[in-house]
This record gives sequence, structure tokens and C-alpha cells, in this order.
Amino acid sequence: MKELIDLYTTFFRIGLFTFGGGMAMLPMLTKEVVEDKKWATNEEILDYFAIGQCTPGIIAINTSTFIGTKRKGAIGGVTATLGMVTPSVIVILIIASILSQIMEYEIVGHIFAGIRIAVAALVTESLVGILKSGIKDIFGLVFYLIILTFCIFVTNSPILVVIAGIAVGICRIKLVDKNDKKEGKRNV
Repeated sequence: MKELIDLYTTFFRIGLFTFGGGMAMLPMLTKEVVEDKKWATNEEILDYFAIGQCTPGIIAINTSTFIGTKRKGAIGGVTATLGMVTPSVIVILIIASILSQIMEYEIVGHIFAGIRIAVAALVTESLVGILKSGIKDIFGLVFYLIILTFCIFVTNSPILVVIAGIAVGICRIKLVDKNDKKEGKRNV
């Protein structure tokens, strides 16, 4: 029971103190889950982010569900997810009740502009961390640049990008296996 409470309160805090959506939560998720709680490794959190991005829903909520499930099974997944969404539900209900009244003030527009800039900085920080952890060799760097080019100039469909990533990952495994067999190495 204590760990379920810890899951709920940790994800409640992440949901309460991060603004800007799922991507903006990634730095705080990484700090809490990897560095502070040690519930996952850097590699695991990257996998959770990748799977969370590929599945329906918000990446931060999907990640909290994965981590909660890893820690305490299905009840842990539900508990972590509830912790993550509770602050958003409360804040949305409060904002929805007063939004039309406050949007007429010029300062509110400036506040939202400042928040957008701060969120962009948080997402950039998260991206740099993911790049450092995710790109381990020249193949990864080249593949990243190809996919980035594909995203910018061809499509912004995450489904096509993920399918391309899967295809390249499978091809790489096949090439590595083929080269290892030629060189007499065993792939472990």
C-alpha cells in the first residue's frame, strides 16, 4: 500500500508542477523516476517514452502507466495514471470556470506567451537529453538525421515515422547478424 501511495503522490506532483503537456513533463519524469526514485534506468525511460509516443494517448500518462505497472502490476498502473491526471482535471475545471472572464485581460495573453517560451525550453532540454541517451553510434546519428529530414520535408505523421524506425531497426539487426556470422561472432 505504501508503494501505491508513493506512486500516486509522485505522479500527482509531476502532473501538478509541469505545464505544457506530455512532452514538457519528460524532464521532470526523468528526474523523478530515474534519478530520484530509481524506478527505471535511462534506457528504460527512453523505451517508455518511445512506446508512449507510439501508443494512443499522452506520452506522460502512458509513461506513468508503464512505470506503475512495472512497479505494482495493473493496480500500480492505474494508481500512477490517476496520480498523473488528477491535477490536470482539477486545474482544467478551475480554468474552465473562469477562462471567459480572464481572457479579456491583456496580461493573460502575455502570461500565456511566456509559458509557451518556457515550455519550448523544457522540451528542448528534454530533446537534448534523449539525443545523448538515444544516439550511441554513427548509425544512430545518421538514422536520426534521416528521420528528422523525413519529418520536416515529407511527413509529420508519427505513425509513418515509427514504422520507418521499426523497419530500420529490423534491417540493422539483420545486417549486424549477417556481419557477425561472416566474422564468426555470436550475437548475444
